[in-house]
Amino acid sequence: MSDTVKILLPETEMPKQWYNINADLPVPLAPVLHPVTHKPVGPDDLAPLFPMAVIEQEMSTERNIDIPDPVREVYRQWRPSPLFRARRLEKALNTPARIYYKYEGVSPAGSHKPNTAIAQAFYNKAEGVKRITTETGAGQWGSSLALAGAMFDLEIEVFMVKVSFNQKPYRRAFMESFGATCTASPSNLTAAGRAILADNPDSTGSLGIAISEAVELAVQRDDTKYALGSVLNHVLLHQTIAGIEARRQLEMVDDYPDMVIGCTGGGSNFAGIAFPFLGEQLRGGKAVEFIAVEPASCPTLTQGKFAYDWGDTAHMTPLTKMHTLGSAFVPPGFHAGGLRYHGMAPQISHLTDLGYIKPRAYGQLECFAAGLEFARAEGIIPAPEANHAVKATIDEAIRCRETGESKALLFNLCGHGNFDMQAYTDYLAGKLKEEDASAAEQSMALAGLPSVAGL
Repeated sequence: MSDTVKILLPETEMPKQWYNINADLPVPLAPVLHPVTHKPVGPDDLAPLFPMAVIEQEMSTERNIDIPDPVREVYRQWRPSPLFRARRLEKALNTPARIYYKYEGVSPAGSHKPNTAIAQAFYNKAEGVKRITTETGAGQWGSSLALAGAMFDLEIEVFMVKVSFNQKPYRRAFMESFGATCTASPSNLTAAGRAILADNPDSTGSLGIAISEAVELAVQRDDTKYALGSVLNHVLLHQTIAGIEARRQLEMVDDYPDMVIGCTGGGSNFAGIAFPFLGEQLRGGKAVEFIAVEPASCPTLTQGKFAYDWGDTAHMTPLTKMHTLGSAFVPPGFHAGGLRYHGMAPQISHLTDLGYIKPRAYGQLECFAAGLEFARAEGIIPAPEANHAVKATIDEAIRCRETGESKALLFNLCGHGNFDMQAYTDYLAGKLKEEDASAAEQSMALAGLPSVAGL
């Protein structure tokens, strides 16, 4: 197998459990707080939004959590996903590095998002929920939940950030093909949306605004719950199936990563590939470098503050301690819509604060250039989000060429770019420009952070 390109696991070896990094944290996470009382939340506080099984996973410190058989049955449509050795890219870069990528674009929705969408739909259906509301940025999450809704006969209502709604019409068509409703956010369907539009009729929207709209509708009906596609513990938990598979696939070729790389917006795909390896390190295993890559125009980890903040713009959600640019921050309309979020997953924020994860930020033009370099070698056009991980991987491979080191580099190719060709068309035509995050807007948003006494 010395020249293997695709490293494949049979369905019989698909993981039966997800991995929960909370079991191995050297310091526990800061508690989630009620937005009004600032007291730690309990299950009853979250029950209007989530089914109890999901709430239990959110709060669990159990290391391994069983994947229900009905969820594994749906996973079998595309899992285990392939691990590729990027031999053509290695040759193009003339690097001694061994580059591997876990390709999550083989899912029906074209990204890693169904790993949690299928699970959340299953748990909601099991508790008698009829309707789920959610938000989506670039559309990968909305597409995945639409798919999951069709699998489990659930009504799905998606609020899509307006700039992406306009940029990516085929994502909307994908959602509607599976029976979901897709509305540009901010909208006139909610009080939160109407308030934003009254203040700024031309608002391009943000994930924080779309979350507010989805949460507002969810709490109005007993048969409705809310689902989130990233950030929260249970979402990151469901994504670890990718890293668990990758660990086994690397064993098949007698290798282990020196570095694990992923793009980060809310944090779920990075956690999915990194946490199983980071957990091994925390339990005394091999030390690995973990690189979280974000857009320079929404630099949550590299420039944000590690503090308590709301997850949404209208302040309906509980307070979590995370790296944040402020819940009122509206990122510019760069093309990696899945990375346009003001906050970062509490688990990733916590581990970054402890020094286990190293963040870096790139501009969108250099990421698109890296994505095309990868595509021309490997034959897969990455999603704009995934291009950030590609860029960091290429940089590290070039560094290995300069130093002569033969490191094993693993990254998560979290989705393909087949719905994002307008972005590539614009890039190739020279129409894309860097979208700088406004320092003044960041300062203003951070000034609105909640005051939490003693924490």
